[in-house]
Amino acid sequence: MSATGQPIIILKEGSGESRGREAQRNNIAAAKLIAEVVRTSLGPRGMDKMLVDSMGDVTITNDGATMLKELDVQHPAAKMMVEISKATDNEVGDGTTSAVVVAGALLEKAEELIDKEVHPVVVVDGYSRAADKATKILEEIAEKIDPENRADLLKVANTSMLTKLVNEDSPHLSGIVVDSVLAVAEKKEGGFKVDIDNVKVEKKPGGALTDTRMIKGIVLDKEVVHSGMPRKADEAKIALVNSALEIEKTEFSAEIRINDPQQMQQFMDEESNILKGMVEKVKGSGANVLITQKGIDDLAQHFLAKAGILAVRRVKESDMTKLAKATGARIVTNLDDLNSKDLGYAKLVEERKLEDDKWVFVEGCKNPKAVTILVRGGTQRIVDEAERALHDALMVTKDVVELPAVVAGGGAPEEEVSVQIRNWAQKLSGREQLAALKFADAMESIPMTLAENAGMDPIDTQVDMRARHGKGEKWYGVDALNGKVTDMYAKSVWEPLAVKLQILRAATEAACMILRIDDVIAASKMRAPPMPPGGGGGMGGMGGMPPM
Repeated sequence: MSATGQPIIILKEGSGESRGREAQRNNIAAAKLIAEVVRTSLGPRGMDKMLVDSMGDVTITNDGATMLKELDVQHPAAKMMVEISKATDNEVGDGTTSAVVVAGALLEKAEELIDKEVHPVVVVDGYSRAADKATKILEEIAEKIDPENRADLLKVANTSMLTKLVNEDSPHLSGIVVDSVLAVAEKKEGGFKVDIDNVKVEKKPGGALTDTRMIKGIVLDKEVVHSGMPRKADEAKIALVNSALEIEKTEFSAEIRINDPQQMQQFMDEESNILKGMVEKVKGSGANVLITQKGIDDLAQHFLAKAGILAVRRVKESDMTKLAKATGARIVTNLDDLNSKDLGYAKLVEERKLEDDKWVFVEGCKNPKAVTILVRGGTQRIVDEAERALHDALMVTKDVVELPAVVAGGGAPEEEVSVQIRNWAQKLSGREQLAALKFADAMESIPMTLAENAGMDPIDTQVDMRARHGKGEKWYGVDALNGKVTDMYAKSVWEPLAVKLQILRAATEAACMILRIDDVIAASKMRAPPMPPGGGGGMGGMGGMPPM
């Protein structure tokens, strides 16, 4: 109201606003709901979710990021929770469910303090300090490993897969994952760098998960272009070409007047000669396999078949790059430049039938910097979930190769952080101490959720864990498969330090951001103009027209 008693309207009509405690409660409740959705899927005893989208497509998964991506979330605070799972997935590839569960627990504990009139900013400051301390604790307790030790990497990949639908076959799949990452890892000063894009994952329903294998090369979901070409090339010399083996149409329109049938024949012969010349260049370089990103003219296909060259056309640019890395070939844009030095090598290039499709396999590259994992499985759903599990396992293996430090799984590091932060909080003064203690409680949400999902008694588990960690047994965690608290490091349940740090950072930042909001102003949705009476929606002013 202004001094004259006139109401002052700042917001557009129909806008909604909630402020103060109401806004905070609303946001925290929405974020907690998202955490509730995913928490039952945490750990090896976690359940799967069946998601049906608006088109009726079904996804069955227990991957946190996939679940939240498929959900059509409307509430703005809930969307922030979805964002942290996406960010965690992009950054480290695993721990998406944990990040959301921890963020939900932090908000739940913060709400208890806010209800006791502790200012949200005090809670945020306490959380931030506790998170910094927790980061240091994790870095101190982490065990260093050798990034080239296959046995250690296998433990990390296996742990990632134990929580997935494919856990029965995780030993077989873990071996494939570790070999793939080691194949594409590049040594840099001070360590290794791994680009996961160099591991191509192709999936094809049919067969069993154990038929999944790694190919030291690339699989192309294309077939050989001409029936007269060989279906197999041993000791293949591969030419990668980025231009079409076709007569290019001119950019401007031209007209050729022909007044003699012989001229017509000459014209066609010339076209044929140009295409023949292109094929001769490929043949002259010594190549017996041609892979091009563009098209191949029918006549050029015929000449290539006569020359005994196996050709594949319209290959994706990303696959061309991977082929260059795998075979050591150079992608040539101009055929005139093609020579024997540009060719790549593979032991075998062969077209094979997979179910109803024909695919070309480029195998046995000497020292490939790009490889393919061909995923098989009983149904499309299983193959899709296996691909998601492989993605997570590839990412955690990459994380460990790049930052060679691990912690135990089963909620052991979270419990250790919780115990140490409780001790550290005693030295804090003021209300920040309360926030730090709540942070310690929230960290316990991971082992408690694992215990609940495994059907264990959460209170007994909590008491047992605290007692163990109080004695300095830092790797005691929840063994969900056997339903007891045990030394998880000795059980080879290892997780990358990088994942734990990311979970901590993402969850704390999201919780702090939501806690700082005390006013939510929502613009009104655009409403369609009201329909004219009669419901016909006819053209205004023409009501008197008789029916046609």
